[in-house]
Amino acid sequence: MGFEGGVFELTPIGYVRSRFTGYAPSSEMREHPSEIVVLPEFADGLMGLETGDQILTLFVLHRARANGYEMRLHPGHNPANPVRGVFATRSQYRPNFIAATVAHIREIRDDERTGEAIITVTELDAQDGSPVIDIKRHSAGFDGTVP
Repeated sequence: MGFEGGVFELTPIGYVRSRFTGYAPSSEMREHPSEIVVLPEFADGLMGLETGDQILTLFVLHRARANGYEMRLHPGHNPANPVRGVFATRSQYRPNFIAATVAHIREIRDDERTGEAIITVTELDAQDGSPVIDIKRHSAGFDGTVP
């Protein structure tokens, strides 16, 4: 029996703090450090992650919703690029506005005042306030290229 459709509910585990509050090229965003703020009830889930690790960060493109999406588009929104299906691109305009980026951990610390855990990362292309829905340790065995 296949999927019958419906609505899924996701619980954010935290949010992003970034200098970017609006559109910027991913390449520029990835150059600057940002923070993933993990809510207190999920902070214990970071046990075993360390400085230098890579993490697959799943987050919601919370500002893209108002813009809608097309199933076919020019990659990079550049008309010089041939049209492709949205799933063959990294476009932020998608049916569920979920993004995935591998980030590098630079520091993990606890905010004793709030109980939140703060992960300072580089290579994350998320805007300020983006809800984080999951973090997974990046693994070449699971996430690498298949020969």
